[in-house]
Amino acid sequence: MPRYALIVIDVQNDYFPGGRWALSGIDAAADNAARLLAAAREDGQLVVHIRHEFPTADAPFFAPGSEGAQIHPKAQNLPGEPVVLKHHINSYRETALNDILKQHDMKDVVICGAMSHMCVDAATRASNDLGYGCTVIHDACASRDLEFDGVKVPAEYAHAAFMAALQFGYAKTLSTDEFLAG
Repeated sequence: MPRYALIVIDVQNDYFPGGRWALSGIDAAADNAARLLAAAREDGQLVVHIRHEFPTADAPFFAPGSEGAQIHPKAQNLPGEPVVLKHHINSYRETALNDILKQHDMKDVVICGAMSHMCVDAATRASNDLGYGCTVIHDACASRDLEFDGVKVPAEYAHAAFMAALQFGYAKTLSTDEFLAG
């Protein structure tokens, strides 16, 4: 019986170089997500992929049916692994994610993917609010440069700030190596 569910959030083509919304560090994060996927599969853990599509074709990225909205080959789902299609930032909102976790009697989730400051943050907080024990694999997540009120926030600072906030009250944060050694 699986001990945890690995939730791989939005590792999709548009976030990679050449995509419509490239993230800083996405290749390295996806490489670590691939390592997590391999370990979870080998251990017989539940793997759930989240794939985001905006509801209209004029979306800035992840347009419905586009190549950019497809899961990147580094994190591709295998037959039998659930792929949850979402249209909102929170992976639980109007999806079957919580039902899938309940069907498998999950108590703990391990989260990785993109973007650290949006969908990873939202899924982690929602998972915690729903009673799941949460671990975020920080080096298997990616962000991008942000700006607020004229202040530019480099991607690595945005990522670090969100990981620090999640670690404070919502989740354990571990590197891929730390998690796999555990």
